[in-house]
Amino acid sequence: MRDTQDLFPTRLERKLGMFERIDPVVHCDEQQRANGPLSEEELDEFDRKGFLSFENFFDKEEMDAFIQELREYEEDEDLKLSEGTVLEPGKQEIRSIFGIHQVSDRFSRLTRDPRLLAMVQQILGSDVYIHQSRINYKPGFKGKGFDWHSDFETWHSEDGMPRMRSLSCSIILTDNGEFNGPLMLIPGSHKQFVPCVGRTPEDNYKESLKSQDIGVPDAASLKKLMLENDIEAPKGDSGSLVMFECNTLHGSNINMSCWPRSNLFFVYNSVENTLHDPYCGNKPRPEFLATRKDYSPLKPVEGSIGQSESQRG
Repeated sequence: MRDTQDLFPTRLERKLGMFERIDPVVHCDEQQRANGPLSEEELDEFDRKGFLSFENFFDKEEMDAFIQELREYEEDEDLKLSEGTVLEPGKQEIRSIFGIHQVSDRFSRLTRDPRLLAMVQQILGSDVYIHQSRINYKPGFKGKGFDWHSDFETWHSEDGMPRMRSLSCSIILTDNGEFNGPLMLIPGSHKQFVPCVGRTPEDNYKESLKSQDIGVPDAASLKKLMLENDIEAPKGDSGSLVMFECNTLHGSNINMSCWPRSNLFFVYNSVENTLHDPYCGNKPRPEFLATRKDYSPLKPVEGSIGQSESQRG
């Protein structure tokens, strides 16, 4: 399915200036706004900045099982060979594992944690499904950075996500500090859409997941947004949470410290915003990058988040 009009033109041959977003940031109605878990002040902050951060949202003890599973993945040679695993350029260290909620029952359970799901549903004003999930690794001394980008720009162009009604939950698995390449965001940048220059090559994801060249905003637009809004880098211990809007510009530096950094990302999309054909004109990306087969709404699952489905019986 394809919209008759592309409301967010990007990947163009010539530069097009950034323009104001046309979609709401907070999509809930008055009843959802009043009855949801996020306060009026928190919703206003998300609307203004494009993200919220919560230190120690999950207890460190709740994260122990996930961290242990993470260590097992680092030693799993079969997993390193799977299409959904991205290795650091020229190395055997894992950079990202995509589709982690399909690989692991425990991580799948976490996508449906009632505390997360209720906040996401409140902001997006509807039921939701997982568009994408991943773990991003940054080994000590070796972990590479991620260039500035808007997730929505990629998901719109390469996946056919029609509108800005999606958000990411980044859960800190190993402590994020000042020196190990924490997530950086430009507050307020979600209010503008920055079209990018350059035709999208077929199967662009095979290169862009290692080092992104296409879909990167121009320096002049980035400078303007940074001078107007600054940069913030939420930090925290294992279990801390950052929720950010799909069009918020973000990136991260290389990890020059000895401390590894691993973050988990769940991308929630409204069931009223399901994918069309990619607006760049290419074939759709694989299922591990963009869910197309099942838009069923997520249902909350009670109980300890550290348990897998099999442990729950």
